[in-house]
Amino acid sequence: MVSIFIINEKMTKFENRYIRFDWALKRLLRQKANFVILEGFLSSLLNERVRIKRILESESNKNTENDKFNRVDVLAENSRGELIIIEVQNNRELDYFHLMLYGTSKAITEYISKGKPYKVIRKIYSVNIVYFELGQGKDYVYHGRTEFYGLHENDKLLLTGSQQKQFRCRAAGDIYPEYYILRVDDFDKVAIDSLDEWILFLKTGEIPDDATAPGLLEARESLRVDRLSPEEHADYDSHMEALRYQQSVIQTSLIEGEAIGLEKGREEGRIIALTKVVLAAVRNGISENQIRTLTGLTKKEIREIRNKHEQH
Repeated sequence: MVSIFIINEKMTKFENRYIRFDWALKRLLRQKANFVILEGFLSSLLNERVRIKRILESESNKNTENDKFNRVDVLAENSRGELIIIEVQNNRELDYFHLMLYGTSKAITEYISKGKPYKVIRKIYSVNIVYFELGQGKDYVYHGRTEFYGLHENDKLLLTGSQQKQFRCRAAGDIYPEYYILRVDDFDKVAIDSLDEWILFLKTGEIPDDATAPGLLEARESLRVDRLSPEEHADYDSHMEALRYQQSVIQTSLIEGEAIGLEKGREEGRIIALTKVVLAAVRNGISENQIRTLTGLTKKEIREIRNKHEQH
């Protein structure tokens, strides 16, 4: 029960003064008047001035609360015509790296019309804010990009002069998507720069009085809980309750399974824990694909668990 208490305590902090960033992405930051907040966050992360031209819609960022485990997506276009994907993931997903790849690939294909030359493919930045341990590493912010080096000369592959002028970049790898991963829960330092101040806000839901990061000053006013309309406040409360519910379903099932595992052995405990997660998720209307993502089980294994317990 300790794990659940910690999770709820963290969420309570978000509710004290400022709106959680994931809810704000879906409701408030899509508004042109609030672009300055997103621009400040992205400028701090990318270490360059970012101006958002508009928020785009795609199949991956439909605004829906039907799915309690929905990943929050925002697809923005900046003033240079580049695409920026922002995703917030609250729950552990074993194949999240694959989802990042799928998201950039889908954005590329969605925004190139049939018959258009490949040169119109847009540069994409994938920004991923995750509240779980993604991969293994000591840092809390990771940046991934494509680079080409010679196998024999170890030289970096550059574009020709005409290509550099046309594509507005220097190296061949600059054309390809870039990925940023913010492992928010791993941040345990004093904020020393604007990006740290943003990550502190993402983790604790608080904005220190002396914060100077671009966008946070505007967030201090625009993202206050007490500024929500009654309808927005009700929706926000529902969102927070859904997050608690998600964490409770997963954590309670895992804790119970692990406790049994102490008596019956590690492997049997793992199986019991996964079984409890599957059954709890099924009872609460969570889709089979989402259960696969949460547990790492195959469709066949999930159906075997369901069939076995339905017979009893």
